[in-house]
Amino acid sequence: MNITFSNKSNMFQAGIFAVLNEKKEELIRQGKKIYNLSVGTPDFKTAPHIIEAVSEAAKDPDNYKYALVDIPQLIQAVQDFYQKRFQVALEADEIMSMNGSQEGMAHFAWTLCNPQDVVLVPNPGYPIFNIGPSLCDAKTIQYPLYKENNFLPRLDEIPEETAKAAKFMVVNYPANPVCAVAPDSFYEELIAFARKYEIVILHDNAYSDIIYGGRKGGSFLQFEGAKEVGVEFYSLSKSFNYTGARMSFAIGNKKIIEKFRAVRTQIDYGVFLPVQYGAAAALNGPFYMVEEQCREYEKRNQALCGGLRSIGWNVPDSEGTMFVWAPLPDGYTDSNEFVMELMEKSGVICVPGSSFGTLGEGYVRFALVENVERIEEIVESIRASGIL
Repeated sequence: MNITFSNKSNMFQAGIFAVLNEKKEELIRQGKKIYNLSVGTPDFKTAPHIIEAVSEAAKDPDNYKYALVDIPQLIQAVQDFYQKRFQVALEADEIMSMNGSQEGMAHFAWTLCNPQDVVLVPNPGYPIFNIGPSLCDAKTIQYPLYKENNFLPRLDEIPEETAKAAKFMVVNYPANPVCAVAPDSFYEELIAFARKYEIVILHDNAYSDIIYGGRKGGSFLQFEGAKEVGVEFYSLSKSFNYTGARMSFAIGNKKIIEKFRAVRTQIDYGVFLPVQYGAAAALNGPFYMVEEQCREYEKRNQALCGGLRSIGWNVPDSEGTMFVWAPLPDGYTDSNEFVMELMEKSGVICVPGSSFGTLGEGYVRFALVENVERIEEIVESIRASGIL
């Protein structure tokens, strides 16, 4: 039987993580010691009070029904959390849950875009920023993020014709993969830009609780006019180690939330109720574990970046996120080739920057998913490999 697949399905080839995993398994079979810093899956444990809330809710047979709406306790928890954490007041109809930000990004464009509508996405940027709009046949135009501008977009350099055509713009700070944090002045400029050209802003705020140097992460919605022009995705995955539970929120402009909710009712029947109860418990606190976790990530960041600098690889400290964005060592120009050579010689797995866009070439991304002692071992393995 001759099976012909759709053009859209053919967009998705074996991803870099599948390629890296295949190489990893080959090296393990050879007896090689492996240090996997590729995937951003937190190694911290989920807090006991969150697990307890999920467990208790899972004992109730009524909680296995379709979750057609978000439970009132969850909406209240989001409202209280945003007020306490970001000083942002929210109405109930400005909040909706999603099965993780990845799923939200995949479907958000369906709310706003017709085929060939323009969406602005960062380069380098997380792949789903491009893939989501492409799924509904929108046209993505990438705006560049350069080290020389602290990986912030130069909004005044986006061509006016492009800005006028854009339906929405994806913004992500603290930024994966470039590990940069945006100053308040950027958000003020961004909101003015969105108003001028009537562009909806989608702010991916997955890492606001992982920021270094004594700074406090914020929310796009803290700034005047933000709710007028856009929405924010807030995720429980990295802050509360709730990754497998898949729980995030779209928050902001109520008209957009209402339409996005209507679209998503055609896709699923809501987040599993025990997961909602666990999310409410997370947002209600306590939060000391989130703060301790941030301090531990910062120690890991310093151990990896400082350690690599000590052996001759000039890697700057990250400003935030659970990643390190490292320029290739001297003498290397191809990130894919370097990653494979690094894995072969040292057992250390990272992700080629080219996986995040053309401007990611020349970099690799490490995930801070090992403790400081293990990171020191990783640095020594890289030194001993002779790759530098």
